[in-house]
Amino acid sequence: MSLTTLDAAQASALLAKGALLVDIRDGDEHVRERIPGARNIPLSRLCDGGIDASGQAVIFHCKSGNRTRMNAELLLQASPGSAHVMEGGIEAWKRAGLPVLTDRRQPIEMMRQVQIAAGSLALAGAILGYTVSPGFYALSGAVGAGLVFAGVTGTCAMAHILRLMPWNRRAA
Repeated sequence: MSLTTLDAAQASALLAKGALLVDIRDGDEHVRERIPGARNIPLSRLCDGGIDASGQAVIFHCKSGNRTRMNAELLLQASPGSAHVMEGGIEAWKRAGLPVLTDRRQPIEMMRQVQIAAGSLALAGAILGYTVSPGFYALSGAVGAGLVFAGVTGTCAMAHILRLMPWNRRAA
């Protein structure tokens, strides 16, 4: 058995017939913007067990389709029966003019926060190193080293720090 690929219109039609839509993005992405009725089961939780779909067809989606494509084997193993992937993810759903629920009061997803913070610190280190003192280049180097460490170990100190910020404490 393999995953079949559906466009947004096909996915919408299958949902109308009772299929289960599973959003594999992280919870912080899901609470900020989601397809109505989608069940959020992040990839990390799919590894722990399958999906109780009660005989329904399952449609998986992410933001752009990359995560579902890269994890097709895991998604297939987690689904109890008929399984599909929505091509283009929630972005394709929106381009098709289909409804999404958006809560702008929720913070932007953690990965984007880390990218903004790391990029800002690296840029500040470069600018200050050029204009004030070469010692500030160490800031850019430290950010780069932190990103390498995060990639190698799978832990991100900056994400842990950002989770403590007040705007992230109110996330659902």
